Amino acid sequence: MSLRIVVADDQEVVREGLMTLLDLMPGIEVVGGAADGRQALEQVAALRPDAILMDLGMPGTDGIAATARVTAEYPDTAVVVLTTYAEEPLILDALRAGARGYLTKDAGKAEIVRALEAAVTGHTTLAPAVHQHLLDAAGRAREEPRPATGELTAREVDVLRLMAQGLSNGAIGRRLHIGESTVKTHVNHLFAKIGTRTRAEAVAWAHQNGYAQPPTP
Repeated sequence: MSLRIVVADDQEVVREGLMTLLDLMPGIEVVGGAADGRQALEQVAALRPDAILMDLGMPGTDGIAATARVTAEYPDTAVVVLTTYAEEPLILDALRAGARGYLTKDAGKAEIVRALEAAVTGHTTLAPAVHQHLLDAAGRAREEPRPATGELTAREVDVLRLMAQGLSNGAIGRRLHIGESTVKTHVNHLFAKIGTRTRAEAVAWAHQNGYAQPPTP
């Protein structure tokens, strides 16, 4: 079954180009296009797509606000950001709003499709440049990061770091040699400790606070 997606971008030539390009890709069906955040919300409400490819710099309701509305009101629709900008504040705002991917507009069609597919299955995809921006920001931190509430255990840190690398619960369990149900327990505990509700928010927190490096083997 094909993934049903909507493309939101205020530049008509970019939007129509993406719609045409992606509609030709195997496993993708483009069902709508939007020129701003308001139209994006209308399209999601009417069409209930699997995912929406969201630009950020749109007039009226921008991509951050639209992402937050989509994830709150239509949680079955995954949001992948595709934008010109890879600045730390925008990246963090988008991830906190619930985006499950953040790509820049130099991404290739195959990379965009992979990000959409990953987002629909609950995984977070970051473009290499975006990932590097977040790592650089973490490296500039002067104080040792600490959870917002309570202390993370060593195992919770391992789980968080692997989440930040985009691994699913099953893959994390295999890497750490523990059961998937145990991974879910660790995830729920660390969510409570750092004050996040979703994997995307936890990934953003991990990058911001220096927990994005993979665990030591």
